[in-house]
Amino acid sequence: MRHSLPVAVVAGLAVCQLAAIVTTVYLHRALAHRALTLSPGVTAVARVLTWITTGIRPRQWVAVHRKHHAFTDVEGDPHSPVLRGFAAVQLGNVALYRRVARDRESVRRYARALHADGWDHALFDRPLLGLAVGIGILCLAFGVWHGLLAAGVHLVAYLLLNAAVNAVGHTFGRQPHPNTATNSQWLAWLTAGEGLHNNHHAAPTSARFTFDRREVDPGWWVVRLLRRAGWAHVRHDEPVLRAA
Repeated sequence: MRHSLPVAVVAGLAVCQLAAIVTTVYLHRALAHRALTLSPGVTAVARVLTWITTGIRPRQWVAVHRKHHAFTDVEGDPHSPVLRGFAAVQLGNVALYRRVARDRESVRRYARALHADGWDHALFDRPLLGLAVGIGILCLAFGVWHGLLAAGVHLVAYLLLNAAVNAVGHTFGRQPHPNTATNSQWLAWLTAGEGLHNNHHAAPTSARFTFDRREVDPGWWVVRLLRRAGWAHVRHDEPVLRAA
C-alpha cells in the first residue's frame, strides 16, 4: 500500500497520455482533417478509448476544431487567446469548447459529414456513462480511492494540456511559417505532437507535424506504426503547405 499513491498518480498520467494520443490521431488528424484513414478495427478501438478516457463526442470536437481553423484568431474563433487573453483560454477552455459544442448549427455546419450511428445513440453520445466506465476500470485496478485519484490526475492533466494547445499554441513559441499559431517542442512532448501548432496550421491536411529533424512528433510515431501494420492510410507523405 505504501506505493499505491505514487502508482495511482503515474497511472493517471499514463491514461492522460493515452487520451492525448487518441485525441491527436483519431479526433484531430483522422476525423477533423482527414489526414489519414484508420482501419475499421482501429477506429472501433479509438471510439471506445475516446469515450472512456475523455467523454468527448467526436462530432462536437471536430466542429469546434474546424471552426477554429475557419476563424483562426479572428472573431468567431472558439478559443483564441489573441481575442480573449491567455488566462481566459488556459483556465476556461472547457467552457469555451462547450459553448460551440452545444450549438447544433455549428455542429451541423462544421461536422456535417459525420453522422451518428447506432453505437453513438446507444453508447458514444452518453459521455457521463463513458467516463463512469473509465473511472470504474481505474477503481477496479487500484481500489476505489486510488482509482478516483488516478481519474482526477488524468482529468486535470488532460484539460490543462488541451487548453495549453490553444493558449500556449497561439501565444508563445516559434513561428517558422506565416500564421498566428506557434511551435513549442516541450508542449509537443506532452501532447503527442500537438504543440507543433504553427506547423499544423501551415499544413493542416498533413498527418505529420514535423517539418525538420529537430522537431519531434510522438503522434506521428503512432501513425507510422499503424501504417506499417496496414491499419492506416496516410493522405500525404510530405506536408502540403497552405498558401500564405
